Amino acid sequence: MTRWWGRLTGRFGVRMRSALAAAAVVAVAALASGATLVVAARFILTDNIDQAIGQRATQVAAALGTGDGAGLAATLRPTARDRTVVQVVDGGGRVVAASAAVAGVGAISPLRPQPGQTLREQRGLELARDDHFRIVAVGVSTPDGPRTVLVAQSLDEVNDGTEAVIGALAVGMPLLTLVVGAATFLFVGRTLRPVDAMRRQADTITARNLHTRLPVPATADEIAALATTMNTMLDRIESASDAQRRFVADASHELRSPLSTIHAGLDLLAAADLPPAAGVHVTRMRHESGRMARLIADLLLLARIDESGPQLRREDVDLDDIVYTERDRLSAGHPGLRVEARVSPVRVDGDPHHLQRVLRNLLDNAARHARGRVEIGLSAAGGTAELTVADDGPGIPAAERERVFGRFVRLDDDRSRQAGGTGLGLPIARDVVAAHGGTLTVEEGPDGGALLRIRLPMAPG
Repeated sequence: MTRWWGRLTGRFGVRMRSALAAAAVVAVAALASGATLVVAARFILTDNIDQAIGQRATQVAAALGTGDGAGLAATLRPTARDRTVVQVVDGGGRVVAASAAVAGVGAISPLRPQPGQTLREQRGLELARDDHFRIVAVGVSTPDGPRTVLVAQSLDEVNDGTEAVIGALAVGMPLLTLVVGAATFLFVGRTLRPVDAMRRQADTITARNLHTRLPVPATADEIAALATTMNTMLDRIESASDAQRRFVADASHELRSPLSTIHAGLDLLAAADLPPAAGVHVTRMRHESGRMARLIADLLLLARIDESGPQLRREDVDLDDIVYTERDRLSAGHPGLRVEARVSPVRVDGDPHHLQRVLRNLLDNAARHARGRVEIGLSAAGGTAELTVADDGPGIPAAERERVFGRFVRLDDDRSRQAGGTGLGLPIARDVVAAHGGTLTVEEGPDGGALLRIRLPMAPG
């Protein structure tokens, strides 16, 4: 039951769960109270009937005890509000006197108490279509011998009263449950308005606007305490992020000068007349120093992006020119790779340097994973420029297509390191494309490899 309730309520929000819980509690309490009320009402009504027939039996017994025939006849006649029936039965079970309603009818009960004794029972009587009656039997000693006074009253009043109570509860309990549920829903909704405002504000907080804080409600309650705690946490995150960005920027900047010196020295060594074995090591070191220089440049760019976003110099850019330039560069750098391009003239408004860097990152990434072919596509439709880069490599699993845009994420660490990848090319590309108002996504390519698709708004006109 608990698991079923948890599975059901897990699909609703806090407001609905609170309303359902309050309605369920009220419904259970109302059912318990209603059952108690029905039982109590029936007991009280039945006790009233027992008192009424007991008093009537006492009156008839008193008249029998005195032997006053006229008094007995008077007691057998019911009053206007009296609904009891009376029989006087002798020791042999013969009815010797009865009220008009049961005249000529046999004894209505087999009870035969001793003189001075009182017995009670409840039974259905044929004279009233087997309706149930409460019956009291009183033993009386008379000059003519022992007699039994039988007084009965129908339980119709009890049943009618019980049905009235049940009917009222059947209408009132669902209405009460509905009112409580609706009131709880509205009240919890009003209570959670500050939480919803905090949620909307939190959705807008990114790494670039960590200075934003959540609204703190004026009430001194748990929600205000939560908002204050979250803002304190944001303070710590902002401080840590600022410290990290400063460290990356400072370290990258400080590394550029000694790395340039190392690179220049390696160039001099490469130009010198060195033994073949030493030349191999110099070439390897030049390759690694170039890789380190690219890494430092990427780190500096990311630090600037995190701090203030890409600094774009807007101008009209012919994307097809950039595509041809990068296609030729890739073909020259990878002679064994077949590079194909299907290009239409497309012009966008953006920063040519950053856009060329985006395409270069995508092409270098494709070249690292391609088996033998890379395809570039450029087209325009509906005011949107679409640039695609596809390779025939192993592709990117669907579950990993969003994770690859994380910084330093490499699906194959060993291969990426050997090929010179740093795990920063795709994150930089997405940030730059987003700054241009576009999108960068990953799909499955036509050859089963990866296809990276860029969509950018075209330049007006």
